[in-house]
Amino acid sequence: MSPHDWQRSRDSHRSRMFPWVEAHRQRAARGDKHPVYDFLFTYYSQRPAHLLRWSPGVEVELVDAVKSDLDWPRDFVATDAGFILPACSFTAHRRSYLRWAIDYLEHVLDREPSFGCFGLHEWAMVYHSEEVRHAKVPLRLTPAEIAEVVEVQGLRCTHYDAFRFFTPAAVPRNRITLTRAVASEHDQGGCIHANMDLYKFAYTIAPYTSAELLADCFELARQAREIDMRASPYDLHMLGFMAIPIETRAGRDAYVLEQKLLAERAAPLRQRMLREYQRLVTLL
Repeated sequence: MSPHDWQRSRDSHRSRMFPWVEAHRQRAARGDKHPVYDFLFTYYSQRPAHLLRWSPGVEVELVDAVKSDLDWPRDFVATDAGFILPACSFTAHRRSYLRWAIDYLEHVLDREPSFGCFGLHEWAMVYHSEEVRHAKVPLRLTPAEIAEVVEVQGLRCTHYDAFRFFTPAAVPRNRITLTRAVASEHDQGGCIHANMDLYKFAYTIAPYTSAELLADCFELARQAREIDMRASPYDLHMLGFMAIPIETRAGRDAYVLEQKLLAERAAPLRQRMLREYQRLVTLL
């Protein structure tokens, strides 16, 4: 990449991610909790500041770059023309993860999407429980009404990392019993959380994935999280989030539409992720 191109790409990435990182930093400084957006910085292990780091991805030479230009100085090596991130520097003990991830991404792309869960995982997390995950946020319905929705609609969660937060009473109500061992056998492209997790695949091997792909996946995760919580039993209207009332037929229809639109945005990102992982493996 020429100096003009990589500097413009780096500055654009930082400008794109800065508002989200800075908003989180300010909330943390005040001791404020955001029931929607904090999830992106607490559930996921990527440090907020690392979201601002830029990388062109593997084996892209940054012409005329000096070490102080680099957000990942330990990983890049000097060339006659500048700096480059060589594939060979990817640590050997993590290469088995690459093979697993490629297999996982391929299976999710090939599996038929499902759109019948109606986002009830958040309901299952408060089903017959005196505790709620967002104690400072009021519920839109009473505990009895929440229980009725769960029991009438049924639970059809396919994502283990949502299922594992179900209350003990909700676990046996799910259509299938999910475990970590079989998680890859059920994830599919219609799942809000499986699509949200593309962000995790992007940052897990950073800086060997491009910052552009990471930013695209972060924005998808943000959109998914908004849908996720709008369809929850929590009342978030004071924060500017209009509920998707999945306890009604119209609400369920609206949720499925949002779910399908998100899946359409996620599919090409998953394909790009797969290509970047495959390219890294090929170069090793």
